[in-house]
Amino acid sequence: MRYDELEAEIRRLVTGAGDESLRVFGAETVERMVRAEDLLTEDELDEDAAAALAVACDRARTAGAAELRALLTRIDDGILSDGDMDPALLTVVSALEHLTTYRETGRRDEIYELAIRSIEQVDHQVSAALDDFLATPEMAAEYERIRRLLTA
Repeated sequence: MRYDELEAEIRRLVTGAGDESLRVFGAETVERMVRAEDLLTEDELDEDAAAALAVACDRARTAGAAELRALLTRIDDGILSDGDMDPALLTVVSALEHLTTYRETGRRDEIYELAIRSIEQVDHQVSAALDDFLATPEMAAEYERIRRLLTA
């Protein structure tokens, strides 16, 4: 499957998913993507922002939109890097932002973007080929996880 076909398939899955499937997918995807212990934040975030990130990562599955938004505001206020944030940290903050905005608005595009960030995270680890994006076992497994959760 080419990358553009994968994007279209994920869009189709998100569009056809029920609300409960979207909720579960969002929570599980963020939980998979955000592993606070894997993040090096000392040069990227001030102390309060790093603490807020740890709480957000820990509570992403259960926190409400208002709590996550407050944590994201603390993270944003404590960013020390000047436009050159570590890509792993940027991915985590982006995933939390998509989940929070979905919980605030119910917009399915946020779940689509979260799924794409998840695919990109795996791609960063295994470097999938654009013309056969699912050729690696890791990418095929991530696509299957997305498909399974969105069609539950």
